[in-house]
Amino acid sequence: MLAAAHDLPAGVVVGRNDLTSTSLPPDSVPAGIVPSADEVVGRTTAGPVRAGEPITDVRLVAGSLLDGYPGRVAAPVRIGDPGAVALLRTGDRVDVIAADPQGRSEAVVVAEDAPVVSLPRASDTALASGGLVVLAVTHETARALAAASVSAYLSVVVTR
Repeated sequence: MLAAAHDLPAGVVVGRNDLTSTSLPPDSVPAGIVPSADEVVGRTTAGPVRAGEPITDVRLVAGSLLDGYPGRVAAPVRIGDPGAVALLRTGDRVDVIAADPQGRSEAVVVAEDAPVVSLPRASDTALASGGLVVLAVTHETARALAAASVSAYLSVVVTR
């Protein structure tokens, strides 16, 4: 089984030199052992790992929010209606529309067909109004969303 070749701090990207093979009696092998180096190399440690400690799934951070979205960034967006956010699921694609709360100008689309990559739990965002959604967007769209978020009421439309 795989183990840490030396002490690894939290947040380090694991390389092949960080791993060693070790064996334990079958009844001492912890649950969640990662079976191959290919499944560990390039992943990030979730917390410190001691030299000789078996590498398990809980010692590694899950895949990135942006896996499958090359060239995109993760943009957290506060949507004015938390009920609309409650309808969303990870993987949905949405348009984000910015409307002037004073009604002085027409609503504009600031993000089109953006994939929803995360929906933080309501308890994580309870101190703020609206609902939070994380979208995979280009840098340019992230800037447009940031600008709109300070001057407009943001809403979402599910596109697929």
